[in-house]
Amino acid sequence: MPRPLFATIHPDSMQHNLSQARTCAPMAKIWAVVKADAYGHGLERAMHGFATADGLALIELENAIRLRELGWIKPILLLEGFFEAADVPLLAEHNIVTAVHSVEQIKLLEYTQLYRPIDIYLKMNTGMNRLGLRPEDYAAAYKRLRAIPDVRNITHMTHFANADELEHPLLTIAEQVRRFQIGAGDLPGERSLSNSGGVLHQAMISEHLQNDWVRPGIMLYGGTPGGRSASDFGLRPTMTLRSEIIGIQHIERGDTVGYGSRFVADGPMTIGVVACGYADGYPRSAPHGTPVIVDGVRTGLIGRVSMDMMTVDLSLVPNARIGSKVTLWGDGLPIDDVAHAAATIGYEFMYAVAPRVHTTGQIVSEDRN
Repeated sequence: MPRPLFATIHPDSMQHNLSQARTCAPMAKIWAVVKADAYGHGLERAMHGFATADGLALIELENAIRLRELGWIKPILLLEGFFEAADVPLLAEHNIVTAVHSVEQIKLLEYTQLYRPIDIYLKMNTGMNRLGLRPEDYAAAYKRLRAIPDVRNITHMTHFANADELEHPLLTIAEQVRRFQIGAGDLPGERSLSNSGGVLHQAMISEHLQNDWVRPGIMLYGGTPGGRSASDFGLRPTMTLRSEIIGIQHIERGDTVGYGSRFVADGPMTIGVVACGYADGYPRSAPHGTPVIVDGVRTGLIGRVSMDMMTVDLSLVPNARIGSKVTLWGDGLPIDDVAHAAATIGYEFMYAVAPRVHTTGQIVSEDRN
């Protein structure tokens, strides 16, 4: 029998969350973001779960090509674009849309001859200060791209830094949109501004946005970028991580638990040992009290997470036994709740699930055309 630790993927929840994104941004087409192996869910599962998306967006060129090999014929977008001249012909060969965020990329396009044109997402830096051209340099970059014979359509793109906090004291969505409008002006082409946060708050900020395409990521997997819980937006978990109790210890007042003896019992208690540790992708930094569910009862982590195991409080689960079912996140336990307790975000839990964890989940048959 395999070790009792399983990540179950829920394609029906992927479909549901995609529908929620359409409800939030009904006038926009949707890039379903599937970077980092679809946030740890598996690229092929996500391709089927998001079959009704208008396109798939990711970072890795090799996985974009794999999507074509798997049969995806709708648009594909490389969110970071290409990295060297040898990548550019592959974009044309596989009909892949690419972001362009620097003058260096424009130069490579100017000196590369393609056998058919490609589409571009020109990225503006409106305050995130990662990738993108500054607003004052944007129109000139657009003009250079427009002069390249092998460039077809150009879409204007930026990325929100604080879409989960509409009135951020340092940089609001409204300010980023203002900068975007200054840079893009009346340049022709579609616009793509909103990530998950922007999509979820579309109703509150719609007066600021012209979104022809949106780019939801974490919301499609049942998480949020921060602030309100995913369930508040009608989102469902797309991954459930489950294990079992493999050991039980009865300890007394003053006994300690785990490496570093960080937990000290203040009275008699029963603890359960769970088959999951940081080598499985669960963060070692998760503190005492991080929620888990044992036999349907919400309880908490105690002591330090070790490489292959963790310990949980069974005080509220008196009938727990060897083999009792444990939910670490997902169905019945929102991943945002676990991530908040561990002072991180749901993204980190999803894509950190280790290869040794058994992953299950039906690949649904959907029309991808």
